[in-house]
Amino acid sequence: MWYAEAKKIYILPFGKLPGAVIERLTDTLTETFKKEILTADEQPLPVYAYDRYRQQCYSTEILKRINDLNLDGIVLAVIDADLYVPGLNFVFGEADPENGVCIISITRLRQEFYRETPEYELFLQRTVKEAVHEIGHLYGLFHCPDPECVMHFSNTLADTDRKTERFCKICIKGVTA
Repeated sequence: MWYAEAKKIYILPFGKLPGAVIERLTDTLTETFKKEILTADEQPLPVYAYDRYRQQCYSTEILKRINDLNLDGIVLAVIDADLYVPGLNFVFGEADPENGVCIISITRLRQEFYRETPEYELFLQRTVKEAVHEIGHLYGLFHCPDPECVMHFSNTLADTDRKTERFCKICIKGVTA
């Protein structure tokens, strides 16, 4: 994989995102991956990927279009729209390791999505965990059985809350190798 040679990680916003999200992602990704973090130009919401029946965006279709931007590094797309892939009700994110692109949705990471009181710091922590997780897939990492490792599969928000934003001692070797 070419990720080892990539000098940059681009945060690619789809639509307007809170500045605190970009700021927290930039800080954490710099520390975690030791690469230059840049924010790419904001993209319009992907109407081409929207399924009216599901009221969700098909994440794989978005990933395909991101490749056309020809950014010279790893790309983390961030969107405030619900995502899905066929066979699943929703996904927090998806990665395409072959092309070095991934996407996360911040929609289901907010407390208010579940009609609960907003907790902004918790929302930011969840966002970071999902971003690090998807970029971990770009490094060739698979889901980890350690429930505290950031590479543990999140089937529910409780799974995301249980894990940390760090790689376990086994998974970190895949990032630093």
